[in-house]
Amino acid sequence: MHIRHATTDDLDALVSLLEGYRQFYRQPRDAERARAFLEARFAREDSLILLAVDERDRPFGFTQLFPTLNTVRLTSRWVLNDLFVDPEARRQGAGKALLEAARAHCEAVGVGEMRLATQVDNRAAKTLYESLGWQRVAGFDHYTLVLT
Repeated sequence: MHIRHATTDDLDALVSLLEGYRQFYRQPRDAERARAFLEARFAREDSLILLAVDERDRPFGFTQLFPTLNTVRLTSRWVLNDLFVDPEARRQGAGKALLEAARAHCEAVGVGEMRLATQVDNRAAKTLYESLGWQRVAGFDHYTLVLT
């Protein structure tokens, strides 16, 4: 297994992984919209997608980061918005490797802070994040306003 940057050549595999990720969050399947979403990310270059691939370069996990800013700390912040490993490939260190690669990339380009969110009951993810030094933010409540 190794981690590499995704390219448009990876779209078919990425669509499949994104659909698996969305199913985890109980979203209806929509491969057409998933493909359009990913194509837009590549076209706009507004995210970084890292892939966990096997020895034959077949993707089986991904993480996606979006750059933003932290006005209070006067620095850049990247949001690790997505992390998913195919269920059949779990427990082999891919999630950890993806998180470490994301951190290494952010450090290399001078990002001041990374942020992520996970479901309250996702104990496996929380254990992984905390083992890598991530700290739960207790001082803020986060809100969402769904517009579409």
